[in-house]
Amino acid sequence: MYNTLIILFLQPSPTEFSIKKLRLFFNELKRIAYLNLTISIAYMKLYVSLLLFWFITTMATAQMSSSDVLITVDGDPIRATEFIRVYNKNLDLVKDDSQKDIDGYLKLFINYQLKLKEAKRLGLHKKASYLKEFGNYKAQLVKNYVSDSRVTEALIKEAYNRMKYDVKASHILIRLDENETDTLKVYQELENLRDRVQTEGFDKVKTDVHDGQTVFAEHLGYFSAFKMVYEFENAAYTTKVGDVSMPFRTPFGYHIVKVEDKRPSLGEVTVAHIMVNTSNTDTVVDAETRIDEIYRKVKQGEPFESLAKQFSDDKSSANQGGELSPFTGGQLSSPEFEAVAFNLSTIGEVSKPFKTNYGWHIVKLLDKKGTPSFEDAKIEIENKIKRDSRSKLINTTLANDLRNTYKVVLNPNAKTYFTSILNPDFFSRSWALPDHFDKESTLVIIERDTLRYEDFGNHLLKIQQVYAGKTMPFKTVIEKEYTGFEEDAIIAYHKEHLEFENEEFGFILKEYRDGLLLFDLMEQEVWNAAALDTVGLKHHYNTHKDSYFWEDRVEVVIATSAKKNNIKTVEKLWTQGMAYTDINAQLNTDSEQKVIFTESIKPLDYHGFPKGVKLQKGLSKVYFYNDAYHLVKVNKMLPQTAKTFDEAKGKVISDYQNVLEANWLKQLQERYQVTVNTDVLQQVKAQLNATK
Repeated sequence: MYNTLIILFLQPSPTEFSIKKLRLFFNELKRIAYLNLTISIAYMKLYVSLLLFWFITTMATAQMSSSDVLITVDGDPIRATEFIRVYNKNLDLVKDDSQKDIDGYLKLFINYQLKLKEAKRLGLHKKASYLKEFGNYKAQLVKNYVSDSRVTEALIKEAYNRMKYDVKASHILIRLDENETDTLKVYQELENLRDRVQTEGFDKVKTDVHDGQTVFAEHLGYFSAFKMVYEFENAAYTTKVGDVSMPFRTPFGYHIVKVEDKRPSLGEVTVAHIMVNTSNTDTVVDAETRIDEIYRKVKQGEPFESLAKQFSDDKSSANQGGELSPFTGGQLSSPEFEAVAFNLSTIGEVSKPFKTNYGWHIVKLLDKKGTPSFEDAKIEIENKIKRDSRSKLINTTLANDLRNTYKVVLNPNAKTYFTSILNPDFFSRSWALPDHFDKESTLVIIERDTLRYEDFGNHLLKIQQVYAGKTMPFKTVIEKEYTGFEEDAIIAYHKEHLEFENEEFGFILKEYRDGLLLFDLMEQEVWNAAALDTVGLKHHYNTHKDSYFWEDRVEVVIATSAKKNNIKTVEKLWTQGMAYTDINAQLNTDSEQKVIFTESIKPLDYHGFPKGVKLQKGLSKVYFYNDAYHLVKVNKMLPQTAKTFDEAKGKVISDYQNVLEANWLKQLQERYQVTVNTDVLQQVKAQLNATK
């Protein structure tokens, strides 16, 4: 698989956000009802759907003047338009009516501003770690605002048309550095291999040439759009079935590709599943035995959905009868699961038990769909394009457009100068700028920013390793590097000034800037302070012991069957004193699973206990729930008991944090003078009430 992955080269991983940090941050924002966000991890790869939530947020159209000041915090003005925008933004998100009250909301808003003021007093906005993290967030966010819409739209349509089909192909690759300019020999070699493949067949040539180092000949199987680097995808989708492409280049070298088949896409599938994980704590049977028991009950005609509710260890789907969200080929992290799901052909068909890294499964096919409509797929495709090599096409077009937007002045002598100062040391990573280097000369002017020879000279120093061991004309190096450097500089200027040119982006960026600053402040003044204050925590626990306790629980064995007469038999045998393990052996066989036993400690509100069933030590009555009959034998009642400090520590820390924060806010209110402009507040209320 290693060789194949050289070509598959899936989209690069996005910048990884600190999930713990974001979760704590968002909990804080929810609590003050200032920014109410939700993190969604749709593909289990921490890929940053967080950004999408910001984009669907609409901004209120304020009738107030942008110069109207609502409050001042220690002399710093806060505009009425900012308060109106965040109030309207969160109006539908908050559930507490007190937070919808304008005066109540204003208090929360003021507390938030006090915290930001304190953070800046402490200099947290100057910390290197804060600046680095904010820079990362900004870089992620700006990607969604910087693109060329015409090129993007064309690439979206092209990708959508390709998503309708899967291509089966084989290829031969001769590795070649992407900066190598002497390519004629490799090209001709691949032309000869192409002729051989057409006459001798791919497998024969593969046996002769594949060495796994410089030459790769591989069967790639079926793939679709975005599964290969863009250049390879282009060749595969534009070559006819049965044909071999002409040699083409990717970042890995030169290829030829033979297209063996082209089929309609597998589309989208919806399934339900029952999972028994391999670390199941059930003391009766192991995971494989349990899944076999459940499968026999499915074959006996018992409802799949009911069995999923009763026995599936996937708690996120069990209550929905095991149903999972729809997925397409390659979307899940388990190829074994996908293979089984897509191989089911008839709605309602159930697979045999199979194993994945997550446990043992049985899958039922609920629905199969073809490729989604263009409108439904458009947003997802656009996001993939921005992470794909296609983005280079977008950037080049964008840079060309920005040259017409901004005033860009180039130094016509720059390329000649830099060509003159290169020497062979450049290709051995030992080149240095000459002593007489003219570092102050202007390289390019972009609006008010000036890049100098020193900037491009430092760029050349950094990229020497890319050309290590190469030989090519110095003019070729300078042409390539200067073009890319100038393009990057124009786009960088656009990104840096985007918050002043795009009002929506400016608002969102401010929320990121303030939110990250608030997190650092809360971590320092409240969260860590509480967690590290052992004396304070124990004092809080000792004075609030009644708040920390275990709910009532029961130690039980549960018998479950689709047939009432089987449960009645269990009831009879249990009453006679027979152990459930013996009952299990007596009633169940390899060919028939009449009853399933589960032994565990459960809370009284366990989802498997229906409302109204009162449990006490001994046998319960037979009850019908989730389409099955159940009998519960309670071995021990575990009444409500106080938690020890260690058992309650997490909740104690949380409660103590709230106490510290309340006291801290009082100090901030005393430290900073807050003035509310009552006339502007009345105008704000009139405007907001008029829009309700």
